[in-house]
Amino acid sequence: MDATEDTRTETGARAGLPAHEQVYRRLREGVLFGEFEPGQPVTIQGLTERLGVGMTPVREALRRLTAEGALEFRGNRRITVPVLDARALEELTCARLALEPELARRAARVAVEPAVATLQATDARIDRAILAGDIAGYLRENHRFHAGIYALAGAPILQGMVEGLWLRFGPSLRVVCEGGGQLGLPDRHKDMLAGLSARDDAAVRQAMADDVRQGMARIAERLAGGI
Repeated sequence: MDATEDTRTETGARAGLPAHEQVYRRLREGVLFGEFEPGQPVTIQGLTERLGVGMTPVREALRRLTAEGALEFRGNRRITVPVLDARALEELTCARLALEPELARRAARVAVEPAVATLQATDARIDRAILAGDIAGYLRENHRFHAGIYALAGAPILQGMVEGLWLRFGPSLRVVCEGGGQLGLPDRHKDMLAGLSARDDAAVRQAMADDVRQGMARIAERLAGGI
């Protein structure tokens, strides 16, 4: 299944959901993949026009995303995409390093070849997106790769916590990529895949930790320069 087919599948699955859930997932993806920039104000009216839906599902989606920390209530009915400061970035890095390598370790212990093959196909799409300079494609496939590993772990509580963390740094990662600080940078995906195939949980854990450190370091560098 290629990236276009993946997108069609996701869209089809979303179409069967209630309107408020469809809107929530659409806006969640928008935040996750950096369609909204850090500091950008988000308004109910603007989103209803953008999505072609009513105010009620948009208002509910914004409430949920604010509760999850993906958006920030600034008072006077203003909602914005949070801007990461050095302290928030340090906390996010600490949390990611505590959770994501552990999920990778658990995934390695149960990984089977069909699952590894799916991840390899996703990583190949990441490589193609990098070569094409396709930032949107890169962000989606990179998230799909990581999420695929975490799903294998069979630890839904940990996985849910990690998904919340990705919502908080997604907009900043998009800005870094657009500034040339991430796209094309060597990652540790091939090391993870090799470890998964061998069921070497220590190797997969280390590769994931290195991958997280590298990505967050690029965000920190851009933050220091004024993201």
